[in-house]
Amino acid sequence: MLREGTLAEISDGRLYELNDMVRADCADCRGCSKCCESDMGESITLDPYDIWMLCRGTGKSFSEMVEHEIELSVLDGLILPHMNMTRGCAFLKDKRCSIHPYRPSICRLFPLGRYYENGDFKYFLQVNECTRQNRAKIKVEKWIDIEPIEEHTAFVRKWHNFQGLARRKVSEAKDPKQIRNFMLFLLELFYVTEYDENEDFFVQFHRRLGVAVREMKHILR
Repeated sequence: MLREGTLAEISDGRLYELNDMVRADCADCRGCSKCCESDMGESITLDPYDIWMLCRGTGKSFSEMVEHEIELSVLDGLILPHMNMTRGCAFLKDKRCSIHPYRPSICRLFPLGRYYENGDFKYFLQVNECTRQNRAKIKVEKWIDIEPIEEHTAFVRKWHNFQGLARRKVSEAKDPKQIRNFMLFLLELFYVTEYDENEDFFVQFHRRLGVAVREMKHILR
C-alpha cells in the first residue's frame, strides 16, 4: 500500500472507481512509444491473467517466452514474471504494439495505477510518468478495456490478497528448502501450467487459487 504522502506526490490526489471519469485519454499517444522503448527494469510485473492473454496473442507458451519476451525475478518472497524491458519492450514493432489487444494490465492502465487498501483497491492517475499534455476525460472502465470487467476486478483483488497471504507465510517459514519448494509450486501452478483455451480463465484461476490455499499449509510447515 502506498503512503498518503507518496500518493499525493505522484498523483492528482484523487482515487477513482470504474465509473468515474479521469483525464487519461491522450490523442498524442498515437505514434508515441516512449514508455515502451524505455528500460523500465522489472516494473511491468505480469499476473496470471496477463500471461494467459500473452499466450493467446502470441501462440507461445509461458516457458517459450521466458528469457526472451519475459523474465523471472524474486519479489518479496515470490517468483514473478515481468516484461523484458532491457532494450525496450520485445513486442514493440516499428513503434507499434504488436500485441495491443492482448497487452498486459499495467500497459492498459497507464497512466493510471492501482491503490490497494483494506483488501480492495481503487485507481489513481499518475502525473509524473508521461510528459504528454491535453488529456481528455474518459471513463476508467472504458480506458482499461477488459471484458468482463467485473470478473477481472474480482480476480485482481483476489490475486493481490493471496500474494499478501503467501508473502506472510513465506516470511514466517524457517526452512529455506520449504520456501523454495513453495515458490516453485506457485510459479508452476499459476504460470507454467497452461490454461485450457476452451474453458473460462477466471473459473480456472479460482480453482487453482483453491489448490494453492489448501497446499500452502502442507508445503510451509
